[in-house]
Amino acid sequence: MDAVFDFSSVPNAPKSCDIDALSRLREALRAVNFTYDGVKQLLGERAFEAMARDMVVPGTYRLRQIQESDASAEQKNLATVVAFFLLAHSVSEKNLNTALHPVTFAGLKDLGLAESHEGLVRATVDLRPHSADDGTELWVASDLGAHQRPGVLRKDHVLGIGHASLTLAQITERTAVQKALDLGTGCGIQTFHLLAHAQHVTATDISERALAFTRFNLVLNAPTLDINPQNLDARVSLRLGSLLEPVAGEKFDLVISNPPFVITPRKSEETPADQYTYRDGGMAGDGIVSTLVQQLPTVLNEGGRAQMLGNWEIPVDGESWADRPRQWVGENTEAWFIQREVLTPEQYAETWLKDASENRDPQLFESAYMDYLRDFSARGVDSIGFGMIWLRKPTAAALDAHRQNPHAQVLLQRFEEITYPVQQPLAPFMTQAVARHDALAQLDDSELASLYLTAAEDVTEERHAEPGAEHPSVIILRQGAGLRRTVVETSETSGFVSACDGELAAGQIINALASILEWDELPADQNPKFALLLHIRELVRDGFLVFDEDEIN
Repeated sequence: MDAVFDFSSVPNAPKSCDIDALSRLREALRAVNFTYDGVKQLLGERAFEAMARDMVVPGTYRLRQIQESDASAEQKNLATVVAFFLLAHSVSEKNLNTALHPVTFAGLKDLGLAESHEGLVRATVDLRPHSADDGTELWVASDLGAHQRPGVLRKDHVLGIGHASLTLAQITERTAVQKALDLGTGCGIQTFHLLAHAQHVTATDISERALAFTRFNLVLNAPTLDINPQNLDARVSLRLGSLLEPVAGEKFDLVISNPPFVITPRKSEETPADQYTYRDGGMAGDGIVSTLVQQLPTVLNEGGRAQMLGNWEIPVDGESWADRPRQWVGENTEAWFIQREVLTPEQYAETWLKDASENRDPQLFESAYMDYLRDFSARGVDSIGFGMIWLRKPTAAALDAHRQNPHAQVLLQRFEEITYPVQQPLAPFMTQAVARHDALAQLDDSELASLYLTAAEDVTEERHAEPGAEHPSVIILRQGAGLRRTVVETSETSGFVSACDGELAAGQIINALASILEWDELPADQNPKFALLLHIRELVRDGFLVFDEDEIN
């Protein structure tokens, strides 16, 4: 069950009990231009991009150039702060005090952000500026990463802003909601984004240190996040506990989770202290993800949605990667899985052992690598998928319609693989796709045929033919936005799409094609009309063809 703490003073974590001190720090960071654009401008494009890959050498080189040049005092002060917080370099106390005046090293030490080291001072946390997709500027504290400190990461490591957290932020639907849940908040990055469109956010984690980082970041960014640091509970509730235990009996409109989904070999003698809390949920195989997929709908309001990231195992003898995820989804839950990446057991082991810097200990690395291979082999795992998961608790009306006609696809249940680059942020396009599904679910074939369709603005057509051929052998429709799907057209769909200019209803175009191609003379079971109408529904579902929603309202 959840424990009641305010998390303002947790050992070995930033302190947020002194609100005035954090206010002074916020103003000092702003004064020295320690912002996303400020750091980017100071380092230059290439060094800045290298830091996003956790490669600090170009940044170190650039900072040395600045300190050894006749750069302005303002640039040198910012260089000191960047070296201290982003590169975890030791700096002189004098230079740090000058750069962050009136904040001093002593003040940073009291906040749990700094320590003395061999006559110099250094940061004990990573504190970096973050610019959200909507332009919101924040500072986010987390534990120092593997590229900033020696040795293997601590087991209760609090992860900063990484590829996974940014991916989740970009697929999170930003519609206004009353209550949102950030399950496994970590440093709090998803909560900060949620506060822009949720009246209240509940943030949970199994780690006290993680919740301490979240609280620190909330107080540090209070004005930007529109929260009162003296009364955080008015908009944010921090809860300690595992999975859904801290919110038992509560309901939410939106749930977001970047859970500890990493598949880790289990050992009979292990304890929670042996697990990396930021990535390892303590369950065998992909149990943490399957559990959440099955349980999250229980805390959703009717029509409520959830978005999360996850791994799933793909068995050696499986027919499809989606076999296991399909088993997790209840018949009364709507789900959309998008597989973005597939790794072999070897690639997977190397990725996550290096993630925790376990490769720095050769004996540990070899032993842990062997454990991964034995574990996957024992359970017949061929590969591991990673991707995005969207869930919704259907309305009572949708469930009734589904029960009356299970074949009408009223409930959204979709499993697809998209491994190429997509447009980010993806959330607006996913929201539109769900809206299209809901609209199509209301239409029977005759109603679909009555719509006036046009090709979406981002859709182009490609025609491929052998040299000298009179007709193309392949015709492809390609989306330029969103999920950027491609569809190989049949001659029938190509003719139909070419005629979709909004002047004729879909049924009129189909009848015209039928007349020209003499379809009506064919037996009913061979008439292309019926297959074409199914293809049209798919093209509308995927956003290749669009219609005026007022037509069905």
